[in-house]
Amino acid sequence: MVKVAMIQMGSVESKSANINKALDYAEKAVKEGAELIVYNELFTTQYFPAIEDPRFFELAEPEDGPTVRTFQEFSHRHKVGMVITIFEEDKKIRGTYYDTAIFINKGEILGKYRKTHIPQLPGYYEKFYFKPGKGYPVFDFGGYKVGTVICYDRHFPEGPRILALKGADIITIPTTTNFYPELWELELRAHASFNTVYVVGVNRTPEVFQGREISYLGKSLVADPMGKIVKEMDGSEGVEVIDLDLDFIRQRRIKAPFLKDRKPENYTDISQLYIESVQE
Repeated sequence: MVKVAMIQMGSVESKSANINKALDYAEKAVKEGAELIVYNELFTTQYFPAIEDPRFFELAEPEDGPTVRTFQEFSHRHKVGMVITIFEEDKKIRGTYYDTAIFINKGEILGKYRKTHIPQLPGYYEKFYFKPGKGYPVFDFGGYKVGTVICYDRHFPEGPRILALKGADIITIPTTTNFYPELWELELRAHASFNTVYVVGVNRTPEVFQGREISYLGKSLVADPMGKIVKEMDGSEGVEVIDLDLDFIRQRRIKAPFLKDRKPENYTDISQLYIESVQE
């Protein structure tokens, strides 16, 4: 059993104010016994990709910058796991930026995941800011394993499948969306059921940006290995702590052995069709 906290919030212009609010919610989560805390996407800033503006590159930080160190200290002090997302500037290639999830456990930085699929849609101008990442790492939090896809990634089944095959028990999906509301619950439940894992999707709540209120959905939820919604929040910001029975993953996989019965040798058309399209 592991207690997971979903923290969904809207943000303001001040990064420090957002961080303080996020930590206040984390304090509440810890008091309720949370062992893993998950936030919505890019929660320390407003969702700046709603527009294209070069000045927002000033918000970026390296993976070991002050924001990550702040949450690392909290994680160490409370002996808790955390998945946070930041606007990352690559330390090696200056001027290269990513939407990055940082995995922290009891003060230790376990690693990172960089968002793979980058949208360019009205209100989601992410290609202006972010370079796509590569790879789907899974991290051991001591007794359970966690992987992540970020927001737009959830529309693509390959990432969660890879994470499950690498041993993830929990797939977290930090998100900022009011787009495709008809797919929010459907996709998260599908990822959970197809891969017989827990999926924790945490979405941003409404915020005022550039003088205009943007009504992000909230409705963060946990789906279990059957695809059943264990807990769903409403559209207002806050924190919810949920017990996840990790033994249920094994039990469900015995009854529904979807991963065992895969036939990857029959799926080569996926890569072959891609190769042929590139060569045309």
